[in-house]
Amino acid sequence: MALFREIVRRRLEKIARLRAQGIDPYPPRSRRTHTSAQAIRMFQAVEGSEETVEAVVAGRLTAIRAMGKVTFADLHDGDGRLQLFLRYDDLGEERYRLFQEFFDLGDFIEAEGTMMRTRTGEISLRVRDFRMLSKAIYPPPSRWHGLKDVETRYRRRYLDLMMNPEVREIFRIRAALVRAIRAFLDERGFIEVETPILQPIYGGASARPFITYHNELEQQLYLRISFELYLKRLLVGMFERVYEIGRDFRNEGVSFKHNPEFTQMECYMAYADYQEMMRLTEELIAFTADQVLGRRTLTYQGHEIDLDPPWRRIPLREAILEFTGIDIAQHPTRDALAAAMAARGMEVDPRASRGKLIDDLISRFVEPNLIQPTFVYDYPREISPLAKARPDDPETVERFEGFIGGMEICNAFTELNDPIDQEQRFLEQGRAREAGDEEAHPMDEDYLDAMRYGMPPNGGLGLGIDRLTMLFTDRRSIREVILFPHLRPRERRQEEAELEELVEG
Repeated sequence: MALFREIVRRRLEKIARLRAQGIDPYPPRSRRTHTSAQAIRMFQAVEGSEETVEAVVAGRLTAIRAMGKVTFADLHDGDGRLQLFLRYDDLGEERYRLFQEFFDLGDFIEAEGTMMRTRTGEISLRVRDFRMLSKAIYPPPSRWHGLKDVETRYRRRYLDLMMNPEVREIFRIRAALVRAIRAFLDERGFIEVETPILQPIYGGASARPFITYHNELEQQLYLRISFELYLKRLLVGMFERVYEIGRDFRNEGVSFKHNPEFTQMECYMAYADYQEMMRLTEELIAFTADQVLGRRTLTYQGHEIDLDPPWRRIPLREAILEFTGIDIAQHPTRDALAAAMAARGMEVDPRASRGKLIDDLISRFVEPNLIQPTFVYDYPREISPLAKARPDDPETVERFEGFIGGMEICNAFTELNDPIDQEQRFLEQGRAREAGDEEAHPMDEDYLDAMRYGMPPNGGLGLGIDRLTMLFTDRRSIREVILFPHLRPRERRQEEAELEELVEG
């Protein structure tokens, strides 16, 4: 840590010296008049005329090149980069020396002056005054070493965003994607709502919850795993189209497509079924691509993907048969299906029910092969406790999942609105829980009470914002599109060694 500590010591000393001179290294506000991009555009608009552009810009110093009585510096802000041109003759000895002695890479600076073009043709700000806005105590990562280590980038996302403009672009795209989804749903009469994050009974998905405790109420609560049951209560209350965009929390493993805390959009539409929700989904994602990318095609992990509707539709039975050679209809019991899987050399969980085995076939063999947008529909009743059964087949429900780029993007049902059937499903889930299924859905009497007042027929959709962002930005890992993904804790000595490495390069 010798080099890092020495740099920090010198910078702390500079802070003390600035304060001794009556200079606040952390003033409370800036007088910025232009971003870097605005100043450049305004100069380009008047270049060649007698008009000048005066500007006060602010940003982080990312390069300093001193050449005797002239210094060039790069200022980066949220809009881009602008070169600062500082001359001894313009600033005077005292101010020029102040800059050279006290300003370092990483500092935030405010610079005032006149826009110009240098002899080499670069648009710059000819500085007549400047001011420290925020003195950086830690130095930025080495320019040559950069910030490429994946673990370091996730742990120190602020450095990742500072050093890698392409990472900032990911999150601009993510924000634009969410805006487009809102616009699409708002235009179609959906109302955006908020439902509880802390819930006395979790539900709406098959997952283990995070548990917390409310001291005043002396009540155990759960972080929600889904918005579903609360949003459908609103259909009972005469809202016909509702949606929510927010966080869900599932106490599960971490992988390239799973994070314990993730963002979803869920919407529910009265008088719709899963066929109508398919149309809504493909139109929504195509619209979002139009708004965010300006086109309906994208490249994901080397695959050219076309989002233009209509998407392929395939029954679950046919999809599993296509990619595994197993016809699940010919194996109606758990043991028969397990034997068929074992005969093909597939690993079989001895505790899994038939429905769980089917779900495993989907995730292991079907999902990775669905690159172009595809709806797989008609799922087993056993693993879909909130979906309505097909009228011609009570063991199959009107459910679909949407897949793009080899991963699940969405899940949707014709929603179950029969309270008697729903109560029976909850009881079946309770028996599954007693048999060892930790993800089985708990009984929710209040939700059943709501249903007993009458719930209109409806369709629901859950869409993964993180995974859709992965697609739109061609990122393989969900951690790339979540600003602060969950990571295992590290000891402080490991972090200190990392700081030293970032400086030394």
